[in-house]
Amino acid sequence: MNQNYYRNLIAAKDSSLSKSILRVLLSIIAAAYRAVVFLRNRFYDLGWARSYRADAIVISIGNITTGGTGKTPLVIWLCALLQKHSLPCAILTRGYKVEQGKFTDEPALLAKACPDAKVIVDADRVNGAKRSVNNHGAKVLVMDDGFQHRRLKRDIDIVAIDATCPFGYGRILPAGLLRESIKGLKRAHAIVITRYDQATTDDMNKLEQRIKQIVPGIPIAKANHVSRYAKAIKGEVITLEKLRTKKIFAFCGIGNPQAFVSHLKTMGLNIVGSKFYNDHYDFTKQDINDISEEARYLDADLVLATQKDWIKTVLLMKENEGVDFAYLGLELEFIEGRDKIEQLVDSVIKETITDSSDMDTADV
Repeated sequence: MNQNYYRNLIAAKDSSLSKSILRVLLSIIAAAYRAVVFLRNRFYDLGWARSYRADAIVISIGNITTGGTGKTPLVIWLCALLQKHSLPCAILTRGYKVEQGKFTDEPALLAKACPDAKVIVDADRVNGAKRSVNNHGAKVLVMDDGFQHRRLKRDIDIVAIDATCPFGYGRILPAGLLRESIKGLKRAHAIVITRYDQATTDDMNKLEQRIKQIVPGIPIAKANHVSRYAKAIKGEVITLEKLRTKKIFAFCGIGNPQAFVSHLKTMGLNIVGSKFYNDHYDFTKQDINDISEEARYLDADLVLATQKDWIKTVLLMKENEGVDFAYLGLELEFIEGRDKIEQLVDSVIKETITDSSDMDTADV
């Protein structure tokens, strides 16, 4: 099913009889899915399902909904934070639609953005953890998209919540975008609300109050996705000021494509057209030709993609496409609560180091 069609369907933007019937069918499937997820979590809570403790600190970056909450920039920020502790770090990623050991989109992006961390692609997080520790000597494991993967025990669970669609229309998959009940947030140690600038003050206040009702006292940070440049196919850096002078055609294959376009508009860019693909879409040369043709038809000066999509498409591009291609640089910028996340991470690392020193002393 087309991703945009699906999002419009579950958002109930069309109240026709056929769409209403589809939503009822999705709700029936969602009820069964909810029961399975509840039982699985219950088994782990009671210790009936076995969890593995890695010989390293495990910090999970995850979400409560599917797709597009800004986990990757948060993982990159966390790895930069961990560098100051001088502890060998590895990133565990399942690599959606990726063969074990191979890179594409997120894994390749993480490897480029976090050169001091070893990126381990393995759908089995426990196996990935063992490889990270035994083969690469990792002392800290950052588990990308790990909130629902409970086989691997973690020391910290940080959950990213997208301010533009925080609880997936309030319904479990496939009737909504929730991976599990919002009560699952009780397992989290901290919340980072992303895309803070794309929500109204009233909506943000309501969201924060809702989180505090579910998990009283949990540390909450707020962050934006900030872009200060784009980079073209020859490596040319295009400043934000120069971007604002261009007519831009945007394309992406991510979980929340509308958030990408909204981000571009908040930057003051002139978006003359856009084309969306499903999350983790496997682009072809024909797709790039179609994008180029549509951009030329709209008289665009530049085709702009996310960095994740750029990694998957750059080898398909030609310099003579008739229109320039570039990707948008993206960073996480905390508006509030960064110190809370840093203190949480620092405290776990210091506690682990202290425990290790005590054990070494005891052995002597």
